[in-house]
Amino acid sequence: MLPKRTVIFAATPWEMKAVQAAFPPGVERCYAGISVHVYSAGAGEYWLVQTGMGLEKARRSANQLLVEQPIDLVVSTGFACALIDANIGTLLVGLEVVEKTEQGSKSLSTPSWGVPGDERNLAVTVIKTMVPPECIGLFASTDHVVGSAKEKREFAKSTEAIGLDMESAALASEASRARIPFIVIRSVSDLLDEDLPLDFNLFLNPTGWLKGIVAILRTPSSLVGLGRLRRQSTVAAQALTDFFRQYLVTMGSQTQPQQLSLM
Repeated sequence: MLPKRTVIFAATPWEMKAVQAAFPPGVERCYAGISVHVYSAGAGEYWLVQTGMGLEKARRSANQLLVEQPIDLVVSTGFACALIDANIGTLLVGLEVVEKTEQGSKSLSTPSWGVPGDERNLAVTVIKTMVPPECIGLFASTDHVVGSAKEKREFAKSTEAIGLDMESAALASEASRARIPFIVIRSVSDLLDEDLPLDFNLFLNPTGWLKGIVAILRTPSSLVGLGRLRRQSTVAAQALTDFFRQYLVTMGSQTQPQQLSLM
């Protein structure tokens, strides 16, 4: 029997490292021109892929990879902005997703969640033993970094989502096109009612880095905020590592009886 294959997409090296820490040693391979870290755990095979930040980068990575190999589940993971009252490191799980950009919003919930799959059903059952119900629901994705508390509250009101990121909607759309079940599992790195210390959108454009550095030099107080955000990201990363460690153990115990019955 072929192992159940889960592809886990994360945007940045820091998010990748947090998830990798939960897995046993693996190997790096290349599929469809995409670097894939492959791990075996229990009856499952897990592929970890770094997409880069943003909807378009996530969409390109998923589009290239998901049509090449048989896959049972796609997971979007990493950090998220909380759109509900939460603590740093709180796990948020998306069972629906909506894309809201500066040009408008569109719901991706119907096609993305109509794809049946035993692996997703099992994953959701396991996750519900680890994450409280108020932290499971709708996720929103956008094409820019939402830095102000005011804009975060506007997103929360207009989408009624529990969490916000910049990749999940694109990944959900590509998973739906490939007829693969999908889920979001992210940890909170910044809160609903706090402002980010800097306009991080400057760093999304290769030509914007200089402007970003100048902004930091002009407002030395932003260094304090950047230090706070770094500490929050460390907590969020550890929460991801702890979650996936427990998830692998629990998934292994859930699938073991099925393996024994086939022997």
